[in-house]
Amino acid sequence: MTNLNPHIFRAYDIRGIAAPKDATQQADLTNEIAYLIGLGTATYLKEKYQTKNMAVGCDIRLTSEDLKAAFIKGVLECGLDVTDIGASISPMVYWASCAMPFDSATNITASHNPKEYNGIKTVAKNAHSICGEDLQEILKIIQSEKFSKSEKQGTLDKKDIWPPYMKDLLSKAKPKAISHLNKKTRVVIDAGNGVAGKFAPELLRNFDCEVIELFCEPDGNFPNHPANPEEEANMKDLMKAVLEHHADIGIAFDGDGDRVGIVNEQGKMYCADFVLLMLVRDLTERVKNPKVVFDTKFSQAIINKLKDFGAETIMSKTGHSFIEEKIKQEHADIGGETSGHLFFAENYYGFDDAFLAALKILEIIGKHTHPVSQMFNDIPRVVSTPEIKVPCPDDKKFAIVEELVAYFTKSYNCITIDGVRVHFDEDSWAAVRASNTSPNLTLRFEAKTLEKVQEMKKIMANALKNHPEISTDW
Repeated sequence: MTNLNPHIFRAYDIRGIAAPKDATQQADLTNEIAYLIGLGTATYLKEKYQTKNMAVGCDIRLTSEDLKAAFIKGVLECGLDVTDIGASISPMVYWASCAMPFDSATNITASHNPKEYNGIKTVAKNAHSICGEDLQEILKIIQSEKFSKSEKQGTLDKKDIWPPYMKDLLSKAKPKAISHLNKKTRVVIDAGNGVAGKFAPELLRNFDCEVIELFCEPDGNFPNHPANPEEEANMKDLMKAVLEHHADIGIAFDGDGDRVGIVNEQGKMYCADFVLLMLVRDLTERVKNPKVVFDTKFSQAIINKLKDFGAETIMSKTGHSFIEEKIKQEHADIGGETSGHLFFAENYYGFDDAFLAALKILEIIGKHTHPVSQMFNDIPRVVSTPEIKVPCPDDKKFAIVEELVAYFTKSYNCITIDGVRVHFDEDSWAAVRASNTSPNLTLRFEAKTLEKVQEMKKIMANALKNHPEISTDW
């Protein structure tokens, strides 16, 4: 059997290098590997969920179509019927497993990773993520070659599910002219040349917005900037365009359309915890004491404000599959992740959907008599860093984080559900965890003053002194 790198089976999806950029890289997600993953995934789904069919889509990466074809070949050989839904954002794939007669759905995508990467995300019925132990079981099936091949191959057809998906989204929010200006909302969209650019302009124009497009031409080379709205560097063009066009808001999508970032009318970017606060504030008009799920890197100032609104706040491990599961367990109404994932369970299916988030944000803007820049005036002023990604080898990152957990829990009040969140006082905290999608440690710091943030950074750097290979230049 082809040499299979087990490290591509990550915590909540499969992700690896599909098109090495130079001789220093080796492909670990080839067409042959994708075929084997199709066999293994179909075998697992048949045995555990009695799955009979699957919708399969892909993003616009240069390797996605070939990987999709190879994956589908494996699924068909196990007897599952497959519907190829073509270019798709991940939320549309999830939606297919909830709103259409599909037992499972898969998207070929590596989200915001560099262009040489690709990946495979699968959900069972009702967008139940195939992740964690599920992926490890699929890996075991592939390694043992115990595939459940069928004498009768499954059927393959094609279907465009964008029209019904868009119709469903447009039924979840109501367009409204900006009340204090009596005009259409002017929005700049930056799709970062990802697959979201194929769909988002049409969606927002159908929501009665004036749309200015920025990098909405799908291009798997991502020639302008990475399709990752979490990083401020990737939002510079959007900030500039919002100011140039006198727009009311700028909205950016990631590479597979499940994360969103926003820029206000003054060209300022907001972290996702602020966006969730905006959504929860609106939600409380319809739901009393809503349950809100978020990851361990969320701003304490935002958490405190959520509580002021009467929300029940629930912290979760980072990762869309973990937050989805927590939302289901707690019967929560909404969720968010610092990286830009926003989850909707009120009159929706509980998964992360950046397109629905965009519609709801635009609906909120239309309701209010003040611009986005004035929507957070009641939040206490704090110094809060964005997520800081520090390179760390995949084979070392989890062990290093375990060392940090042991180090900090000896002397500080800590939350350890995902790495460690260290509370130095009621206003000051630092968090560190191992990324599940890339060879990095992820850190974030927040305090009332820059001096306190710098102090916490020094404490964190000191805790890492036994690992000189880890940069502390942050």
